[in-house]
Amino acid sequence: MGWLWAIIVGFVLGLIAKAIIPGKQHSPLWLITIFGMLGAIAGNAIARAAGVDATSGIDWWRHVFQLVSALVIVAVGDAIYMAVRGNKRRERA
Repeated sequence: MGWLWAIIVGFVLGLIAKAIIPGKQHSPLWLITIFGMLGAIAGNAIARAAGVDATSGIDWWRHVFQLVSALVIVAVGDAIYMAVRGNKRRERA
């Protein structure tokens, strides 16, 4: 059940990050989901380091850290994806 929950959270975070970032992202949906999962992991680590990983009620700060991390990872990951994908297209021509 833990993996399923991680995939769902990663999917949602990735889609939210994709919607917030200006411009078009060219990464496929499966890669956006992985980027979202990495953002959740990074956000949890940052929240833990900041001391706000476990609060009473909803962990808003942890979710903010997760979203910001997902935004960065989706933006950087999409740029890397396009650079690699663009190089492959040039090699074929």
